[in-house]
Amino acid sequence: MLVSYKPKIDHLMKKVILITGISSGFGKKIAELLAENGNIVYGTIRKECEVNPAVNTLIMDLLNVDSIKNAVNEVILKEGKIDVLINNAGMHLGGPIEEAPVELFSRQMETNVNGFVYMLQAVLPHMRKQSQGTIINISSIGGLMGLPFQPFYSASKFAIEGLSEALRMELKPFNIKVVVVNPGDFHTSNTANRTNISVVGGPYEEQFKKSLAQIEKDENGGWNPIVLAKQMVKIVESKNPKNRYIVASFDQKLACVLKKIVPIRLFSYILGSHYEIK
Repeated sequence: MLVSYKPKIDHLMKKVILITGISSGFGKKIAELLAENGNIVYGTIRKECEVNPAVNTLIMDLLNVDSIKNAVNEVILKEGKIDVLINNAGMHLGGPIEEAPVELFSRQMETNVNGFVYMLQAVLPHMRKQSQGTIINISSIGGLMGLPFQPFYSASKFAIEGLSEALRMELKPFNIKVVVVNPGDFHTSNTANRTNISVVGGPYEEQFKKSLAQIEKDENGGWNPIVLAKQMVKIVESKNPKNRYIVASFDQKLACVLKKIVPIRLFSYILGSHYEIK
């Protein structure tokens, strides 16, 4: 049973928070809860949509560097600072590596990796001047293990893991913290929004159908995004947040542990079996 969490915040010490991708899912809930708890929240959207009026919206596209610079400059102009950057926005591509069109897997990497870097390059000069700040990068369980038929999604999240590790060391002299959050399966619009590679008539068609059915079952049976949002509020309010937070079921956390301690052949068999790969 989930316990209601209502943190207290000193309204004289409001934090200015910039979060990418708030039109739905994680971003929407995180932005709403952070604003509800007294923070000044700016959230990015690619096109106009219904958003909680407590959240300030910015039109921005992760693939457009100028739009990113404009969004960041608008926050600085209005608030004079950015205390927290939450890198949340991204896309999700499903399907086999062999049959992936170059335009799709390129867009996956450009959005989830290049867009992530563009955001950092726009925000970090301001955080360095402040001599403080927190970067929260939303990765995934898929950033800790390669997920079958989600290879480019996993690859993009693995990249975020490596970038975050390097970034944490680079930013230490400037008093800027870097936190990675790894969500497990959550019931969000991600399932409906996933772009799936067409495999009709190909050698992977039957296996992809089986694996995709399990992927969607896990997602549709996942936790409510509010669980992650509450954890994000705790991270934002923490003076010394941990480097990593895995927000997932016991089974998924166990899988992360097994990945580290069992032979890769055995782990691949266990994970593959879950996705109906015999």
